[in-house]
Amino acid sequence: MNAMMRRAVIGSVAVTMALSVAACGKAGDDKKSDSKDNSIGLLLPENATTRYEKFDRPLIEAKIKALCSDCKIEYANAAGDAAKQAQQVSSMITKKVKVLILDPQDAVGIKSSVQAAVDAGIKVVAYDRFAQGPVSSYVSYDNEKVGELQGQALLDSLGAKATPTANVVMINGDDADPNAAMFKAGAHKVLDGKVKIAYEQSGLWKDTVANQKVTAAITQIGAKNIAGVYSANDGMAGGIATALKGAGINPPLTGQDAELPGIQRILADQQYSTIYKAYKPEADATAEIAVKLLKGEDIKSVADITATSGSGTTVPAKLFTAVSVTKANIKDTVVKDQLYTVAQICTADFAAACKAAGIQ
Repeated sequence: MNAMMRRAVIGSVAVTMALSVAACGKAGDDKKSDSKDNSIGLLLPENATTRYEKFDRPLIEAKIKALCSDCKIEYANAAGDAAKQAQQVSSMITKKVKVLILDPQDAVGIKSSVQAAVDAGIKVVAYDRFAQGPVSSYVSYDNEKVGELQGQALLDSLGAKATPTANVVMINGDDADPNAAMFKAGAHKVLDGKVKIAYEQSGLWKDTVANQKVTAAITQIGAKNIAGVYSANDGMAGGIATALKGAGINPPLTGQDAELPGIQRILADQQYSTIYKAYKPEADATAEIAVKLLKGEDIKSVADITATSGSGTTVPAKLFTAVSVTKANIKDTVVKDQLYTVAQICTADFAAACKAAGIQ
């Protein structure tokens, strides 16, 4: 074989090898792309409130799987720790999820993490709480309206006792949660001028903290001088109800989230109302938006309005309307929607109350 022929053969082999390597690399790249492009991350803020693990997570995961059978879901719960959630966002970036559903523990503090995720090419959907930063969409309830419903329920429960001198204790949610500020604003819109807000503190969404705050309020105001108590959610209302019972009083008490113990307290006349925010519509809409973002589709058919976060970011949004629940409509709300079965609500301790309320 002469030199010219050798060079031709070597050149041909080199080209063939290069094409083979390129082809293998392309196939490998496609496989890697497929692996990451169908991954959706889900980060929830805490597990002290029962809704997140019992409803939000399974509902979102089920809807994603129904819409995208080969989608991989990466999940983590911050357990009330904002720093932990920031680390979880970093982990989602490392795992190369394509879309991240984020319910922030600290909506302001998570801003830099959201920016980092977006810089890594991840679309972020703010779920239930409006995370600051460049999110792609936001799904929640009209949270100021939730506060208005809570405030109105308290006024309804007081009836003629709702006077400008009637002492009301307000236990708000965690200040790091933007929803807490909206619940508070809505409640004040309804209550201010109608009753006297004699004591107001944050209960940090914890029953133990709420119990301590109301115990302090009882000492400061006097047990018999408290006309009503606004609690921003049912978890805190449980701790508050214990404090009130310990003081020998039972003023009207609000709540939120339609937790099973809250519904049972309403039946037992230990709590006047809660707020029912159906989890499934919120979870389904969020999952649908996430899958559409994953596939590069328009989300405006789901996110049909816009909303602006505390950092000034305006994005497509979906906001649902909540319902105030009292003893009178438990059957037509949480029972009708099968949030709980009659058997779950009407245990032995609450059987008589259920019968009186027409649930059994």
